[in-house]
Amino acid sequence: MKSKGTIGILTGGGDVPGLNPAIRAVTIRAIREGYRVIGVRRGWAGLADLVREPDADSTDQVQELTEEIVDRAGRTGGTFLHTSRTRPSHLPQAVVPEHLKSKYADEFNDITPEILKHLEFLGIDFLVPIGGDDTLSYGQRLHEEGVRVVAVPKTMDNDVPGTDYCIGFSTCVTRTIELTHALRTTAGSHERFLVIEVFGRYAGYTALLPTMAGAADRCVIPEHEFEIEHLAELLAEDRRNHPSKYAVVLVSEGARMKSDDMSFEGSEADQYGHRKLGGIGDRVAARLKDLSPTYNQGRRVNVVNQRLGYLVRCGNPDALDSIVPMAFGNLALDLILSNTSGRLVSVRNGVYDSVPIDVVTGRKKVVDLHKYYNVERLRPVYKTLIRQPLFVMTSDV
Repeated sequence: MKSKGTIGILTGGGDVPGLNPAIRAVTIRAIREGYRVIGVRRGWAGLADLVREPDADSTDQVQELTEEIVDRAGRTGGTFLHTSRTRPSHLPQAVVPEHLKSKYADEFNDITPEILKHLEFLGIDFLVPIGGDDTLSYGQRLHEEGVRVVAVPKTMDNDVPGTDYCIGFSTCVTRTIELTHALRTTAGSHERFLVIEVFGRYAGYTALLPTMAGAADRCVIPEHEFEIEHLAELLAEDRRNHPSKYAVVLVSEGARMKSDDMSFEGSEADQYGHRKLGGIGDRVAARLKDLSPTYNQGRRVNVVNQRLGYLVRCGNPDALDSIVPMAFGNLALDLILSNTSGRLVSVRNGVYDSVPIDVVTGRKKVVDLHKYYNVERLRPVYKTLIRQPLFVMTSDV
């Protein structure tokens, strides 16, 4: 059977459960519709490192995909194509491939002309990048350059604009609830505050939804600078009212105490300008311990402090992160079969659809404080849920 063309797939940014099911869905449908499928390794890095020579060994950059390969991988977590945070439009000189160093010698280099040639060399007719707003912003750049791009949203922070849901979010929320409830046994045994740091650089969905589901008494999120004294007072009240004398707060990694900065692990930034976040949970825990006598009749309350980190992004996907990637992959093929590109597959108000890909660079998707967060009580708003989608908070586009 004559091939209808070649589809390229890549995954970029952080790994999440659900990536392999998405790759599987795209590949199996594409092959059955008569397309050849190429997996690009390590996100945009695979395209950046490719050598355009017929006899060059490109096994570290690309892999032809078959039903057998993706069917086996599709039952697992992570991404078997691997991933990176490479940004070909801002590539540091130190990581420019050796065969391109003489041509691109600036401190930061835009090697997009080479990426376009590499796509042509590979014969890729449609490109399906799976990632968050950073990865997909470069997909938008390639769309502007004439590449036929159909994007799939992935991030456990659930902060890609234009869609209510991103691959990885449900598993993250599920794990956060499970692990928080598990840690309650220790917090309750010792009558302590339980401080848990979760993901969420700019958006607080991964703290807000588990709190809404009953995992915590309070949560602090990036969208609202909080007063640590107010949090200490609220948690002390929660602890007094709890039969086992403990209280729980979820802390987004991007949350900030009033008149304070974000907490970073170091000064090094990735190619998208992001420094690695971490440490706000430690700072909140220390301050709560110091402030606790003020709100507990002079007696100090000790703290159980835990960062969940990669525990919520490793391992296999839950049911929703197995089903949604299947639907997103088939949505991508629906668009390709209709010769439609420049789109982001999406879920809005419980309905699968697609939106223009430029939405990923148009704005940030963050929690609407007025609708979903009580800034006085530092917890979700539980009213006006009529006709809200499954995960309550919408993309509001």
